[in-house]
Amino acid sequence: MSEQNTPDVQNVEQQGEQADVAVEQTSEQADARPRATAAERLEEEGDVAADYVEELLDIADLDGDIDIEVRDGRTYVSVIADEGDEALQDLVGRNGKTLESLQELVRLAVLASTGHRSRLILDVAGYRTRRGAELRTIADRAVAEVKDGKGPVHLEPMGAYERKIVHDVVADAGLVSESEGEGPHRHVVISADD
Repeated sequence: MSEQNTPDVQNVEQQGEQADVAVEQTSEQADARPRATAAERLEEEGDVAADYVEELLDIADLDGDIDIEVRDGRTYVSVIADEGDEALQDLVGRNGKTLESLQELVRLAVLASTGHRSRLILDVAGYRTRRGAELRTIADRAVAEVKDGKGPVHLEPMGAYERKIVHDVVADAGLVSESEGEGPHRHVVISADD
């Protein structure tokens, strides 16, 4: 009985050795392939995101131009209306909530296509630009209040990207800020550096 199994055992061992060699060769080939640079990955994110957004615009029967920009290690994709921004306002939604959801869908599309998580920022009809300016003004007012000795200032709840804008303004003013709260209640608290 063992004599009959011997050729099978040898055959299995040879197949195992061949599989090991194939795995080593595949690993070496993967190492030999040039890896995409960070800039190339960000450009790819932009291309995938633009394609996805273009399909969504077609489905919604909306017209818009898509602009892709890579800066500060992040991809920015903007949708600009061909004829006024009113047509795209439904994609922004109340307080940018629809835009936030749309951005998450675009990030998931990028993940599915590239296998890499994305930190891309999606803007529609200039909403993020306007909101960024508004947040800088709010942060400047809060900084002035703290400097006038009115104690810590708690701002309205906002998303991570918006909190980052506020943190940057506060840091530039030489004060301290931190995020507090959970989920939709997460907000920035600005205080003096004590």
